[in-house]
Amino acid sequence: MRVLVTAGPTLEPIDPVRFISNRSSGRMGYAIAEALVASGHDVVLISGPVALSPPEEAQVVLVETANEMLRACQEEWPTCQALVAAAAVADWRPGKMSQTKLDSDQSSHLSLVANPDILAVLAEEKAGRLVVGFALQDQAAEEKARAKMQKKGMDWVVLNGLEVQGSLSAEVVLIGAGGIREEFGPSPKAVLAEDLVRRLFSKS
Repeated sequence: MRVLVTAGPTLEPIDPVRFISNRSSGRMGYAIAEALVASGHDVVLISGPVALSPPEEAQVVLVETANEMLRACQEEWPTCQALVAAAAVADWRPGKMSQTKLDSDQSSHLSLVANPDILAVLAEEKAGRLVVGFALQDQAAEEKARAKMQKKGMDWVVLNGLEVQGSLSAEVVLIGAGGIREEFGPSPKAVLAEDLVRRLFSKS
């Protein structure tokens, strides 16, 4: 099976020096790509800026912004049979990037616009293909994760807590349709990735 995996944060430039991003390390997405490769799958890894080495056997596309990630995904998605969207895409970007460094007193003039919802865009065209997403929540977490799964057309959602950011290990809840709920961890992210891939792709 050819699987599209997204990983890492996106970086949205404000000016040539500053940007908007988040605390995602990309470790979970890279671990999932590694586990998929080890399981014999053909992996396309589309990654935001991270300090990690991808699996040698994966096809890797490096991007920076959400719009770049969306374009890369749209190019690869038609040839893939599954999507694991582990990237932490920045929700917003500056409405206009300044071509020169902004002075500190110009920050009050910064306006933000919403980034594309990459997972939702790809899920609209899934046509029976497997779509797995991630949710990072802290309050009413499972309720919000289930709502996100239904709204965006996912088959499964992996729920993380805020403590997962930048950590080497994690504890997650796998949520599926029909009330399916399974807990994994706490475990190193590489072990979690193997467990998730085994659970989600064992019959593929």
